[in-house]
Amino acid sequence: MIETSQSPSPRVSVIIPVWNEAKSLPRVLGEVPRDQVAEIVVVDNGSTDGSAHAARELGATVIHEPRRGYGAACLAGLEYLRRDPPDIVVFLDGDFSDHPEELPRLLEPLRRNGCDMVVGSRVRGHAEPGSLLPQARFGNRLAVMLLRLLFRTRYTDLGPFRAVRFARLLELGMRDRDFGWTVEMQARAAQAGWKTAEVPVSYRRRVGESKISGTVSGSVRAGAKILLTIFRIWFEGRGHRR
Repeated sequence: MIETSQSPSPRVSVIIPVWNEAKSLPRVLGEVPRDQVAEIVVVDNGSTDGSAHAARELGATVIHEPRRGYGAACLAGLEYLRRDPPDIVVFLDGDFSDHPEELPRLLEPLRRNGCDMVVGSRVRGHAEPGSLLPQARFGNRLAVMLLRLLFRTRYTDLGPFRAVRFARLLELGMRDRDFGWTVEMQARAAQAGWKTAEVPVSYRRRVGESKISGTVSGSVRAGAKILLTIFRIWFEGRGHRR
């Protein structure tokens, strides 16, 4: 009888950037499918409400990035994971707006179809009424339209819930330390010729008030940064082609 060996399952780590999410973190961490994940890294981005303590009590690895910014927290998480690199890294918000139990849905195209990145689309999935505010929907539509025109992509969302091959992500040279993190990843992935996919994910109203889309000023700042990031990367790419 010929014995066959199955390839080992890829090692998956999760990065959760947080800023004052002590109320929501227990619910987020409680719904991450632990049988699918080797390590959960919570990046405390200057919280003052005990978020780090809550995460540590629930078994997460906690690192600190005092320099404020979503991208800054994600970059700190990646730097930590370089010590013992996983095969796949998943990004997940700490406000309980994403559905962590849907994580296997994002991993499937990476495991089965050879994708480099899978973005969870809140637009294609079920978004609870009030979870995606009008200004967020408008900004999202504009951004993905520009990605389609300038980078020939077919995304419907810039959703934060995403899974990426760790080694390939390091190759992108991600730099954005703020609101442009997600769109920078999608634009640079297009330039690099990645095989990507979108899967529908569920979305709900976050626990607590949004730090970005919950205010007009926050929405304007985030929208401007996203658009500037798209055009910056596009111009950089044109320069390299000359």
